[in-house]
Amino acid sequence: MNATASSPFQNASLLAARALMALMFVPAGISKITGFEGTVGYIASVGLPLAAAGAVAAIVVEVLGGLALLAGAGTRIAALVLAAFTLAASVFFHAFWAVPADQAFVQQLMFFKNLAIVGGLLGLAAAGAGGWSLDARRQG
Repeated sequence: MNATASSPFQNASLLAARALMALMFVPAGISKITGFEGTVGYIASVGLPLAAAGAVAAIVVEVLGGLALLAGAGTRIAALVLAAFTLAASVFFHAFWAVPADQAFVQQLMFFKNLAIVGGLLGLAAAGAGGWSLDARRQG
């Protein structure tokens, strides 16, 4: 399927998918800006190097990627970048297999929720933005 879906239902569904995915990423990126030191500390707490650079990268990916999804601009690339980011974040920050048993349930829930988000992002990457998007305007 190209970026322009063939029916109003498909266009509306893809717009809803993009908006709901953006709702996951844009506020998270903004909260990393407003709580930058805490974000850096959290990244460092899992042993990742260059925590400040990682925080900046996370902000850029979440805010710009989320806004790209919302607008339907470069949707396939934005969805793939966000999918890779979410998968990596899941492994590092929701490693349920490496936490005490009393913390494992919540971390496992967050890990698999993130995998579902990755699945939705891969679906957007495959389907494209739909007709109600900037991608469709560029094609048409």
